[in-house]
Amino acid sequence: MKSLLLSGAAAVFLTGLSAPVAAQQADVAQADVAQAEAAQADSGVADIIVTAQKREENLQDVPISIVALTTAGLERAGIKDITDLPGQVPALQITPHPNSATTARVFIRGIGNNDDQVTQDPSVAIYLDGVYVARSQGLAMEVAEIERIEVLRGPQGSLYGRNATGGAINFITRAPAFETWGADQRFTYGNRDQFRTRTRLNIPIGSTLAVELAYLHTAKNGFVDNVGTGAERFGDQRRDGYRAAVRWSPVPDLDIRYAYDRSVVNDTPAFLAAVPFYPATAPRPTKGSPAVRDLQPNHVVAQGHSLHMNWDIGDNLTLRSITGYRKLKNHTYMDYLTGALGPFPLFITTFDSNQKQFSEELQLVGSTADNSLQYVIGAYYFSESTKSYDTTSLPVGPRIDRDVTSDNKAYALFSEATWTPSFADGRLHLTVGGRWSKDHRKATYQRITVPSVGAPSYSQLGAGDRTFNKFSPSAVIRYDLTPEANIYAKVVSGYKTGGFNVRASSIESFNRGFGQETLVSYEIGSKSSLLDRRLRLNLALFQAQYRDIQLNVQVPGTVLATDVLNAGRARIRGAEVDITAVPVDGLTFNFNYAWTEGKYTQILDGSGNDVTSEYFYAYTPGNTLTTGLEFSRPIGNFADFTASVDYSYRDRRRSSSNDGRYFVGAYGLLNARLALNNIQIGPSEWSLAVFGKNLTDESYYLDHFNAGLPTAIFGEPRTYGLELGVKF
Repeated sequence: MKSLLLSGAAAVFLTGLSAPVAAQQADVAQADVAQAEAAQADSGVADIIVTAQKREENLQDVPISIVALTTAGLERAGIKDITDLPGQVPALQITPHPNSATTARVFIRGIGNNDDQVTQDPSVAIYLDGVYVARSQGLAMEVAEIERIEVLRGPQGSLYGRNATGGAINFITRAPAFETWGADQRFTYGNRDQFRTRTRLNIPIGSTLAVELAYLHTAKNGFVDNVGTGAERFGDQRRDGYRAAVRWSPVPDLDIRYAYDRSVVNDTPAFLAAVPFYPATAPRPTKGSPAVRDLQPNHVVAQGHSLHMNWDIGDNLTLRSITGYRKLKNHTYMDYLTGALGPFPLFITTFDSNQKQFSEELQLVGSTADNSLQYVIGAYYFSESTKSYDTTSLPVGPRIDRDVTSDNKAYALFSEATWTPSFADGRLHLTVGGRWSKDHRKATYQRITVPSVGAPSYSQLGAGDRTFNKFSPSAVIRYDLTPEANIYAKVVSGYKTGGFNVRASSIESFNRGFGQETLVSYEIGSKSSLLDRRLRLNLALFQAQYRDIQLNVQVPGTVLATDVLNAGRARIRGAEVDITAVPVDGLTFNFNYAWTEGKYTQILDGSGNDVTSEYFYAYTPGNTLTTGLEFSRPIGNFADFTASVDYSYRDRRRSSSNDGRYFVGAYGLLNARLALNNIQIGPSEWSLAVFGKNLTDESYYLDHFNAGLPTAIFGEPRTYGLELGVKF
């Protein structure tokens, strides 16, 4: 997988190595990972190097419940989009927002945000090469030139800070290479006119300077025809991405990486289907209503700059700077249920938003000479400004326009240290950390109501200004039972900043805003490599106390207003099991399972009454699992053959917090891939693969919600295709 295209706010073709990776160790780490993967068939389960704690470490030595997917793993699983990740990571839920399929709502361990307002922040932090991505708009992304994806489950308070109460997802790209010319061309052809082309050039300029250029185009037709006017189909994908990157190492101890990216997304809206209440279901639709008029594609343009500087001050001390600047222009359009009750939509929404963000992070990463003390000290600054104008039009009744501005600033100081005392023979590791965060948020709001055609409009004005402070400590004890097995216990706090609600039922409610929410998680776990490294077994048990939850509650009698209340307390508990086994050379088995239970323990209404029994903990399937089998072997000196199959299953889950009739039913998806790699033809290396996803053509919901009628977004039917690649 080579390169990264993010649509919307995260629309990024990124380059450079993750900021947490020490500059002079980066190429060595890449080579180690590649060699480990290549040798997996001979040496058991391959090691994976991660940077979840801002330094390079073996995944098995990191006391975090983490799933790390390497380049080879991403290719085998056919992951092209962030929405493919739940198929490999239990306890991770990603669903599209009804207003825009390019807006991904991300939940980990039952914690996330199901809205996409510019005045609210998500609960799962997304990082791209160390740069925090503020907006959830546009997190439908294309994946390529990715070295590794790390999914960190649970709050990450000390090192990742605000808005990581559910966890964090790190996308880490590969750096331009010195002294190595390279060209890589990939094509994908599939059903529904699926076509994808990715071109990458690596151009070394001497031994200390390298340039990388990349282009990606992807297209795929949706599976619901529009028999009305406007765009031909619902759910079409049309995306283009560009990237230019420079890596420069003027002296051996300094590594500098700059990248510019731009992406353009013109997907058409997802189809919203009128369906019955659970447990009844509707068949997957193939066409919309002939009454649809002027169906419009979304239009997203995002561009950004990133600058990473790594300076090895000494043998055991590195100073890092991560600078990011991004801009987003986002237009989305959604037709709600035209034809469900007659020849008109229930309503139509349009959103136009502009966002800019700047961030700077400084890290001092070091250790003592004997490595008995390792530490990270850092400072962080973030600023963001947004403008948003949206319209909700009803065929009969008022038109509502909302004009919103938001300005956010965030500051943080953080530190974490791990002590390995000599009296325990290097087996005991004690870690303490803390992060002080301050957020200052301002927002303005104008609600314009046009009662009917020809009638005068009237408006209401609102403004809010709030500041939030929080100190988030953490502590971990890890003990190495053997060089290949350890156990750990940890307590970690998480914090999500407050904000303002533009869908509030009143201007007064918007002006008040809502407060921060906090979470304290207790976790015990073990990580082990057994049977001469033929078996890797990782276990985690956790329980979290969730306080002052920012609860989105739909106002009774309307689908156009939701209130956000800091009215909730909840208990979340669960277990996670990750197994990788190589029983015989060339055969790899994976099994990942998560059990999660969320329960509200207290919810108070605006009058202080206990209404806990009226609410349901949503977006949390009880059981999720992914399992896969891969067989690989060389075919003489001609090529390497690989066959892989994987299956993922998700229990039913509630999809509304205050209406017990909304569920996403249980479903399972079966995928497979056959590939020939390393086909040597002259100076070039070719690869050929056939793939299929949802091979059983399962009909399932991605979401089930109230849009005036019970409504669902369906998952994709069976897809299949052919991939061709060549490297020089």
